[in-house]
Amino acid sequence: MSVRLYIGNLPRELEREEFEAVFAEDVDNIVSVKLIADRKTGKCRGFGFVTVKTDEIADTLVSKYNGQALQDATLKVEKAMPRAKENEGAATNNSGNSNRKGGGKRNSGGNNRKPASYSSPAPESTQPDPRWASDLAKLKEMLAAQTTAS
Repeated sequence: MSVRLYIGNLPRELEREEFEAVFAEDVDNIVSVKLIADRKTGKCRGFGFVTVKTDEIADTLVSKYNGQALQDATLKVEKAMPRAKENEGAATNNSGNSNRKGGGKRNSGGNNRKPASYSSPAPESTQPDPRWASDLAKLKEMLAAQTTAS
């Protein structure tokens, strides 16, 4: 069974050929390599995917490439989350619109719906993901420095 790996923190200037070259020595174990690009500019969006043959190979490549430097950026490599089925999202989004007249156009005037109310989560559930805690702390420091400087 093939396993997808998420490759993040890629430089924006990275080209597809350069991305494939990173994994050239492991080409025998790789099924596919895909760099995700912006539709308008064609530049790298900062991440890509590598599909490998087995779970063991995936673990090996994660340990090998995670934290490796590429063009002054440190790669983030982990097993990709499974894709959500596209039909499930479409069924939930269109459930209330099946009897709407006018070809799905929204009535811009007279919207009488009240906004949804949100309650704050319990304090223990607001803890940051431990994998991102150090990055989050750095971002908070940078934000605090920006707001105090202006």
